[in-house]
Amino acid sequence: MDTGNTAYVLGCAALVMLMTPGLAFFYGGMVRASSVLNMMMMSLVSLGVIGLVWVLFGFSLVFGDSHAGLIGGFEFAGLRQVHVVVGGVPVQAFAMFELMFAVITGALLSGAIADRARFWPWTLFVAGWTLVVYVPLAHWIFAVNGAVSEKGGWLANTLHALDFAGGTAVEVNSGASALALALVLGKRRGWPHEPMRPHNLPFVLLGAGLLWFGWFGFNAGSALAAGAVASNAFVTTMTAAAAAVVAWLALEHRLDGRPTSLGGASAAVAGLVGITPACGYVDTFGALLIGVAAGVVCQLAIRLKYRLGYDDSLDVVAIHGVGGMVGLFLTGLVATDAVNPAGRNGLFYGGGFGLLGSQVVAIMVAAGWAFVGSAVLAWLVRRTVGFRVPEHVETAGIDEAEHAESAYEYSPLRTRGSGPERNWT
Repeated sequence: MDTGNTAYVLGCAALVMLMTPGLAFFYGGMVRASSVLNMMMMSLVSLGVIGLVWVLFGFSLVFGDSHAGLIGGFEFAGLRQVHVVVGGVPVQAFAMFELMFAVITGALLSGAIADRARFWPWTLFVAGWTLVVYVPLAHWIFAVNGAVSEKGGWLANTLHALDFAGGTAVEVNSGASALALALVLGKRRGWPHEPMRPHNLPFVLLGAGLLWFGWFGFNAGSALAAGAVASNAFVTTMTAAAAAVVAWLALEHRLDGRPTSLGGASAAVAGLVGITPACGYVDTFGALLIGVAAGVVCQLAIRLKYRLGYDDSLDVVAIHGVGGMVGLFLTGLVATDAVNPAGRNGLFYGGGFGLLGSQVVAIMVAAGWAFVGSAVLAWLVRRTVGFRVPEHVETAGIDEAEHAESAYEYSPLRTRGSGPERNWT
C-alpha cells in the first residue's frame, strides 16, 4: 500500500465533498428568498441518503465484478474490507472518493426543480435514482478491467470511450435527468412571465468559488496518484475554466450589453463541466478549445430553453448536460496519448474517427438511460406520494411549509422598556 497515494486520494475526497455545500450556496443564491432553505436542504440530504446507499450497496454494484458489463456484484457490500488494497490505496479510501461523485451528481438534479419540490419526495427520488440510474451508468464507464475488479463495464472495456472524471456518469447524466424531472413536475407558476431573479448573488459567487476549488480534487484526484497525469488534469481544469469565463462574459456583453456576476459564476462551472471528461487526456491547447466552446455553447443553450418552453430552473440541462456533451465530443477530437498513454488519439492527432464515434455513442447512451430512468422514477413518485408543493405553498414560499423555518428574519426589532415595537430602517 502506498501511503502517499492514500493520503492524496483521501485529501481529494475531502475536496470533492466540499463541492456539495458549495453547490448548496450556488443554487441557494439563485432561487427566491422564500425557498432558499428548501434548495440548500436538498443538497444537504443528498450527502446523507446517497452516502448510506453507497456504503451499503452502491459502491459494490459499481465496482464489483461485472455481470455482462452491465452491473457489478456484492463483493464490497457494506465496505467492511478494511485491509483490501486496490491500485495501491485501500478500497475504503477509493470508495469514499467515488462516493463524492455520486453525491454531487444527485444533488445537481435539484436545481432543475427549484421553487416547487417537496422535501421528502425529493429524498425518496434521489435515493431510488442513485440505485436505478447512477449506479449502472457509473459501472459502465468507471469500472475498468483490472482497476478494482476482475471485470468492468461495457462503455469502458468494450466501447473504449474516454471519460477521465465523469462526463457521462456525472455531467450528461445529471443534465438528462434534470430535463426529465423538469418535464414531469412542470413549470413554476408564473414562469417565464414573472421575474424570478436570484435573491443573493454573493451566495452564488461563493458557491461557484467552492465548486471551482473542489473541482481540482474531482478531476486531478481521478488519477488516484500524485503524478504527471494528475498534474496535467489540474492544469487543464484551470485552463478550461478560465477560458470559459472569458468567452462567456465576452459573448454576454455582446448580446446583452453587460457582463454579469451570475454569468461569470455560471461560466466557471460550464468550463469545469466541459473539461471533466477530458482533463486527463488533453493538453492545454485542447483545454482552451473545450473551455471556449463550453462558455459559448452552454450560454446559448440557456437562452434556447425559453424558446423550447421547458422550465429547468437553474439551468442544469444547459450547463451540465450540454457542457458534458461538449467535453465528451471534443475529447474525440483533441485527446492525445502523449498526455496519457492509457488514452487514445483523437481525430486531430491522427487517431481517425474511432474515438470520436465511441464518444458520440457514450453521449447517446448516457443521455438516453438517464432521461428514461429519471422520468419513470419521477412519475412514480409524483403518482404515489406527490412530488410538487401545492399552489398556495409555491406562491407563499416553500421554506415555511416544508421546514417550518425561514432563511431571513423579517420581524420588527423590540426596543427596551415599555414602548411599542417599531421598525428600524
